[in-house]
Formats: sequence, structure tokens, C-alpha cells
Amino acid sequence: MRNDNKKFDTALIRDLAVLLDETNLSEIELEHGDTRIRVARQLSINAPVNMAAPQQAAPGPAEAPAAPHASAAPAADAASHPGTVTSPMVGTAYLSPEPGTPPFIQVGDKVSEGQTILIIEAMKTMNHIPSTKAGVVKQILVDDAQPVEFGEPLIIVE
Repeated sequence: MRNDNKKFDTALIRDLAVLLDETNLSEIELEHGDTRIRVARQLSINAPVNMAAPQQAAPGPAEAPAAPHASAAPAADAASHPGTVTSPMVGTAYLSPEPGTPPFIQVGDKVSEGQTILIIEAMKTMNHIPSTKAGVVKQILVDDAQPVEFGEPLIIVE
């Protein structure tokens, strides 16, 4: 019977790994009875996932944004821009790794493809969101600690 449980666990781990890829999450944990399974991955070689982040409490109330944002473009214009990085999930966007620390990026910064540009907290998991292309940050379309929807424009990189 122990052998059957091991096969079940292997299949479950494979299913969880596929779920990570499909949802673009950085980790997932499942607990049932005395069995606990955690599957995690790095999103990019250039942007390692901060393994301590899921252990942290969510940042407190939002303070004034650390960086001035470029004038906000209408949502339709931002969504159609070829350099727009959109949210891969529903959650809360954070512009810095921890409260009180400098933001990952500011308007005018040069970023490389795969570089972490912000974090989205979803289901108490901090997911590092990478830049989809190299370039210069032209606009930051979200504020720190702002709720975001799947597909919502976050950043414009040109």
C-alpha cells in the first residue's frame, strides 16, 4: 500500500508542476492530513525568486508611491501598446520587494528581459513578475499595493 501512495504523490507532484506552468505561479503548496507537498520554481535565471517572500506578512497600507509615474494612458491604449507587460494573475501588485525598500524599477530605468519589475501577491504567495522585453520603463500603470486583474496592463517598456 505504501508503494501506491508513492505513485500517487509522484503523479500529484507532476500535476502541480503543470499547474505552476499554466498559472505562471512561482510555487504551490498542498496539505492533506499529515502529508504536505510544496512545488516551487524560479521564473528566470536573471530574476531568482525570493524564497523568503512567501513567509512574510503582506505589506501594510500603501504609502505614497516611491517613484513618480508617467502620465497615465487610457487603459485601451496601454493594453494595445507592444511593450505592455500585463498581469498574469489576479492579486495585489507591489512595486518593491519589502515595505520601506526601493522599488524594483522607476520610470526611465533600463530593464532586461526576465528582470523582476514587480511582485504580485496571489493566495499568500509572492510571485515575481519579469519584464517580457528589454528596454526603458516608460510608464508604471499601477500603484503599490493596488489590486490587479488578469490581463491588466502593469508597465510599459519601450
